[in-house]
Formats: sequence, C-alpha cells, structure tokens
Amino acid sequence: MPGHGVGAPAGGTVFIFFLKSSGAIPTWPALAFSKVRFTPPSNMSAPFQPESPATNPNDPNGLQGAPSPEELEAAQAANEADAQAALADVQAELATLRSKNAELADQYLRAQADVQNARRRADDEITKARKFAVEAFAESLLPVTDSLEAGLAIKDATPDQIREGAAATLQQLKSALERNKVIEIAPAAGTKFDPHQHQAISVVPAPGQEANTVVAVLQKGYTIAERVLRPALVTVSAPS
Repeated sequence: MPGHGVGAPAGGTVFIFFLKSSGAIPTWPALAFSKVRFTPPSNMSAPFQPESPATNPNDPNGLQGAPSPEELEAAQAANEADAQAALADVQAELATLRSKNAELADQYLRAQADVQNARRRADDEITKARKFAVEAFAESLLPVTDSLEAGLAIKDATPDQIREGAAATLQQLKSALERNKVIEIAPAAGTKFDPHQHQAISVVPAPGQEANTVVAVLQKGYTIAERVLRPALVTVSAPS
C-alpha cells in the first residue's frame, strides 16, 4: 500500500511525498515529491528568529568586531598625549612650588638677619645708655670735686670762708643731682604723712597740729626719675 508523508519546514512551504511499491515488502521505495504552498493560520505565531548580536546596530552592548590596528594606534597615541600633558602640568606645578619655597626660605633668612641686627642694636643702645648715663652723672660731680679740693688747698682759710665755700659746693652738688633727676624729699611741717615717701621714726605730741602729720624732718629723702631712692625720715604727730 503506498504511503505518504507531509513535511512542513519553516517558511510556509509544505512538501508531500508518496511511497510507491509493487510488493508487500518494498525493497527501496521510490519517492515522489509534490510542492504545494501552505498558508499558516492567522493565530499561529511566526517561528522565533534570534538576531545576531554582531548585526544588531541598536544594541549598545553588541559586539561590533575587533578594533583595527589603526584604531589601536590612535588610541595609544591619545593616551600618550594625555600622559605627556599631565606630566607637563605636574612638572610646571613642581617648578612653581620650588620657586615659592626658595622665595620663602630667602625671606626667612632675611627676617632672621633683621631680628638679630635689631637685637644687637638694642643691646648696644642699652649698653651705651647705661655707660653714658654714668658718664654724665660723673661729669656733673667733677665741679663739686674741684671745689672741695680748692677749699682744702687754702691753708689759712677763716671759718666764714670755709662756710661760704661749703655752701657753694653744696649748691653745686644739688644742681648736679637735679640735672640727673635726683630730687630731694623734704616735707614741711604739717604735711600729711605719706608712707610711700616718708618713714616715721617716732610719734610725738604736737598741740594745735592735725594728727598723723609731719612734725619735723630728721633726714631728707630723694627720688630719681619719680622713684623713691630713699624715704625721708620724719616724726609724726600723735592723735590728740
């Protein structure tokens, strides 16, 4: 009995073949093909045809093939250019920092030299001020020494001459002290007692005088440049 079969490959074309034989057991059937057009039904989905990633231009992750040697060479040249530019920037910044460092070091050395020079000048000024202050004070005392020596050189001086010479010498000494800002402290009677400039030796009754006031000066005091060099020794009135 002749057989037949139907083959339906993708694409919609159907191949129908028949088997022909003359006996019960066919030795090798002869195939006869008949080509007919097969139209799939409308509800039948089309066979799945995956797109090749190498041929899909809309896929950003798709493989586009290996880069050419020219592209590799251009990319390497671009990388080398970027590296050279970055290296040039770093070297320029390093040169700027070195120049700034040298400038700051020079300024530091100059400042140190200025400080040392100023300190040396200040020390010299202080030394000179002390030296010249002593010299000026000593120079002001030389006339007093001359007067004393001249008075002692007179062998037959009368008491009045000695007294007159001593008074003149004392005046010279007071002038010398005043020129060097040495001022005497000699409070008058009745002056309010000042513990900063006066030193009380005793408390004595003083009728008619306010309490805690100077009665008499036993020894004058002196100040130098408004600083007490020696307080005046005084007696103070007692409370009545």
